[in-house]
Amino acid sequence: MTTNKKIIYFDQVFGDFKNILFEHKPEGFDLLFWDEMTADEREKLLPVADYLLVATQKIDDSIIAKAKNAKLIQKTGIGVDNIDIESTNVNGIPVSNTPGGNATGVAELTILLILSLYRKLPYVNRETKAGKWLMWEVRPTSYELEGKTHGFIGFGMIGREAAKRSKAFGTNIVYYDKFRASKEYEDALEATYLSLEEVLQQSDVISLHLPLLPDTKGLIGQKELSMMKGNAVLINVSRGGIVKEDALYQALTEGVIAGAGIDVWETEPTDPTNPLLTLENVIASPHIGAGTRDTLNRVLKIAFDNIVRVDNGDNPQYVVNNTIHISK
Repeated sequence: MTTNKKIIYFDQVFGDFKNILFEHKPEGFDLLFWDEMTADEREKLLPVADYLLVATQKIDDSIIAKAKNAKLIQKTGIGVDNIDIESTNVNGIPVSNTPGGNATGVAELTILLILSLYRKLPYVNRETKAGKWLMWEVRPTSYELEGKTHGFIGFGMIGREAAKRSKAFGTNIVYYDKFRASKEYEDALEATYLSLEEVLQQSDVISLHLPLLPDTKGLIGQKELSMMKGNAVLINVSRGGIVKEDALYQALTEGVIAGAGIDVWETEPTDPTNPLLTLENVIASPHIGAGTRDTLNRVLKIAFDNIVRVDNGDNPQYVVNNTIHISK
């Protein structure tokens, strides 16, 4: 009798999401949920699990070291800052992500946040429902995207997808990235490569699309915010630790910049008393850049296909750490 391989999924599941997971789960695998296990069940099942599947839950050394049978840690997303990569290297477990799977969702949210800030949509929605008719009052401080300079910090797949959508609104695209994009991408998007300082100084809109790494942590602080235009807005759909929240709060309250759209936070969930949540010129969301059913279907297909690939004896795709597939 053949025993099904075991996949442990580490994030919480809500409502229909569990059904979507089971729709994508391949035959011959059992899908187990970490959040539903007792402490004893975790101790029993983690050492025999064949695969670990995770979105944003922290996968630290205490988990990795006990996953003695794991052939792959599969991330449903791009950034792997929630996974102890050093520990996976030591323990010889490959880590893969799902490149491109969430690009559309994050790119669309980027544009949504910009337009919502420019047109004060949360404010006018609330005031209209409260019986106020602000037909003229908000016009002097509302803007259009056409003709604005949209600066990108980080110009990988997500950044380029957001740039493509921004360009459709008639913006001028400038960007900074540690690795310059190819001439093909620059020409297609009419994108100009600049230094970080030049992007900060020249842009009406700045959006962040880069991973959280030691050299990007706290990248946007008081100094960087002071370089931006007074009417500029900042969009963070990458990782919260890239922006220093205390510096951003100060910049927003002192009029150094005009507004911010924040989908990712230094600590998640963010503290309900976070002062940024009190500001009218901030639009806040709970890390939902990839939060669509369409994205779920794409990333889960990539993730489960990769698990099947490894189970068939092939090396995993999209490996982000320094290990290779090791048969166990």
